[in-house]
Amino acid sequence: MPIIDSTFKPPFYFRKAFVATVYSGLIRKVQIKQSRERMELADGDFIDLDWSYADQKSDKVIILLSGLEGHAQRPYLTGAAKLFNQNGIDALSVNFRGNSGEPNRKYYAYHSGATDDLHTIVMHAIKDKNYTEVYLKGISLGGNMALKYLGERDDLPSEVKGCIAVSVPCSLEHSSKQLHSFLNKPFHDRFRDSLIESLKVKQAKFPDKLSLEEIKTIKTLHDFDEVYTSRAHGFKNALDYYRKSSCLQFLPHVKVPSLIINALNDSFLTPECFPVKDAKNNPNLYLEMPQYGGHVGFIQRGGVYYNEKRALEFVKEINKN
Repeated sequence: MPIIDSTFKPPFYFRKAFVATVYSGLIRKVQIKQSRERMELADGDFIDLDWSYADQKSDKVIILLSGLEGHAQRPYLTGAAKLFNQNGIDALSVNFRGNSGEPNRKYYAYHSGATDDLHTIVMHAIKDKNYTEVYLKGISLGGNMALKYLGERDDLPSEVKGCIAVSVPCSLEHSSKQLHSFLNKPFHDRFRDSLIESLKVKQAKFPDKLSLEEIKTIKTLHDFDEVYTSRAHGFKNALDYYRKSSCLQFLPHVKVPSLIINALNDSFLTPECFPVKDAKNNPNLYLEMPQYGGHVGFIQRGGVYYNEKRALEFVKEINKN
């Protein structure tokens, strides 16, 4: 499809990517009532799902996927959940393995391309909860996961109608390098420190799989993916993980309407993360590239973020067609 001309214009003081990103991640608050369901998995692990509902019974649900080290109470998920609930659509906010406040049971956890768990969640919504229309909305890592899921499966359930992916690192290899730049050091270090603290908990539970000495060698996010992510999830190394898990290679095969919203001033992204060619060649892909927005910082007046408003508009457009 043609590239979408974005109408997003934030307040002047949120045009700087750093300000928009930090405000959205650390300061924004959204109040919403959620109820938790623990879904037991076939491998003996679990995932905690946080539900919020429309006022009237709905056969539509949007599944919300967080970014790295995110969880279902992050405002970029609760903001979307609240808006969709107000418009007659239930919301299922996913806590990836180990991200619900309780460590998961297995040594492995989640990663950018871990779509088997996503499929299990989708089928749970369809088979166990009887939703006839399922939409996906992924933020950052979650956006990559959602698009990879849509493009890699030949058996995608017919109930999955569409997807919105926001601030997506479509090429994990290039986005990882960008995240290690001096410009992104505050974000890089925050992610790294959080991941290392979680890894120490795992090491205490699985000392035969990882030593404290190995954890001490982790100085960067790439190191973390080299020492833990790749090894725990069956990849040769970090680069193998990045290349096999990036959604970019799967975009030509996406068969349901999917909107990607990536800001041109997102400091986490590189040119490889703006799939203009794929959007032009695949009639199911829509690419919107606002000038502003930073990383998940699409702030506009009124409390509802631009990417949330666009997600709802996109779902309504799908229903018209």
